[in-house]
Amino acid sequence: IGLFGAAAAWVGASEKTLKRLGDSDYEKIYLYPNSHAGYYPGARPIAMKVLFRKSDGRFLGAQALGEDGVDKRISALAMALQMGATIHDLEEAELCYAPQFGSAKDPVNFAGMVAADILCGDMPLTHWDAADNAFLLDVREPGELAVESVPGVLNIPLGQLRARLDELPRDREILVICRSGQRAYYATRALVQHGFTARTLAGGMLSRFHTRLLAN
Repeated sequence: IGLFGAAAAWVGASEKTLKRLGDSDYEKIYLYPNSHAGYYPGARPIAMKVLFRKSDGRFLGAQALGEDGVDKRISALAMALQMGATIHDLEEAELCYAPQFGSAKDPVNFAGMVAADILCGDMPLTHWDAADNAFLLDVREPGELAVESVPGVLNIPLGQLRARLDELPRDREILVICRSGQRAYYATRALVQHGFTARTLAGGMLSRFHTRLLAN
């Protein structure tokens, strides 16, 4: 559907439907890939929510919002759903590519890669509804916090993290935030390798806003 100059589309099960059916065997991810290669002019972000089975990785549904490329991605995901695809199939999908039309790792591939990292345990994940009273680490740059921040968060930019590990608690789980999730993933991996208990906050600061739009 058209939505104030953007497009919104969805396919398959929504989280609201799964909850209504009493189905808890699913995980959700939020991601914000560009509509085409970022170095080519005119790339626009696509906000995506993707649902998949925790037990076997089967793709369950997706929602997307953006100014460009939404229809193409949801069409590809609709075919994947019809074929009973798993997130590994999304990860390996061979899709048309040229920099003005897509990326070497298409948003469909990117969704599969992120979900696969979660299934294999390489990306411990949590969501904003679990962030209350948690220890929050924001790995964005100070200038980004001046635009939007979370009260009570500890800010250690990603590039400084390894040198400032002594500022972090080892007796509490650390939830890691960045803008969209990528830097938080790198930080979470580093923290786990140094013996901390840490999880990436899915979708970062962007998902604080977009979860209200992609809440179903």
